Amino acid sequence: MSKKPSNAQRLRDSLEDDIINGRRTPGERLDPEELCRTYQVSRTPVREAIQQLVASGLVTVYPKKGTFVARLGLERLIEMFEVMAELEGMCGRLAARRISADELKALRDAFEGCRRAGETGDSDDYYYENEAFHSVIYQASHNAFLAEEAQTLKQRLKPYRRLQLQVRSRMQSSLDEHREVLQAIEAGDAESAERILRDHVLIQGERFSDFVSSVRKLEEGGGESRRATASN
Repeated sequence: MSKKPSNAQRLRDSLEDDIINGRRTPGERLDPEELCRTYQVSRTPVREAIQQLVASGLVTVYPKKGTFVARLGLERLIEMFEVMAELEGMCGRLAARRISADELKALRDAFEGCRRAGETGDSDDYYYENEAFHSVIYQASHNAFLAEEAQTLKQRLKPYRRLQLQVRSRMQSSLDEHREVLQAIEAGDAESAERILRDHVLIQGERFSDFVSSVRKLEEGGGESRRATASN
């Protein structure tokens, strides 16, 4: 089972949700003191959460000005999903050929963690078990450079992958896809493992179209709000 999220991780998740669901709009300033009061945490988790959000591209820090919710480059984000799908597929293909007995056991255990989390219906619990499942596959590719690149991009896309799990029935379909991935890797079927993992991520990217539309509306609304403030 994956580790319990730290205070910084929980704060990051809350801020991700606020940003993605429009409660914090593009261009809005994030005041560390206000975050400490709102989420009842010390400065250290706030600082760590902001650093993680900067790495994921959701937040931008301007020296001497402060920390702001980033204006999202949607086209680039979709491109990142496409690359993520290819990296996942490569990891799956290599893992099916190279996975050790211990790694295969770890992958089965990670799948069981996903299954248990799916039964609770908690999308965040499922996400972290899902993260562990994918991490085992990266490790089992036995290509350190590929694993590092996949892990880095996965972290940058984390808010949006979490969002996808909130879509109705997505957890169950994700679990079904994990089962297919596990079966392909157990069978040493590199081609199937690559295809299933690529499609697993691309499904999320395709369903992202609704989110693209909502974020564009948020950006337009945020722009109108700032213009109104500037004219007062």
